Amino acid sequence: MTTPQLTIYEVTTGEIITRDFNAAEIAQLNADKLQANKDAETLAKAQADKLAKRAAVLTRLGITSDELDALLS
Repeated sequence: MTTPQLTIYEVTTGEIITRDFNAAEIAQLNADKLQANKDAETLAKAQADKLAKRAAVLTRLGITSDELDALLS
């Protein structure tokens, strides 16, 4: 795997500096990736729970999702 790089545009001089991430930046990148994955899993679980609750309510009422949409429109 190649080391991620950072590009800095120095506006005052017009200089472009490209360098490899340092150890702290790599650690932060990895922590951010882990957090993003956890957030995605949490969101997916919340959406699945919401759909399961909706399905349970519809089953209890004895109607389909399409029938509920028709009633609410």
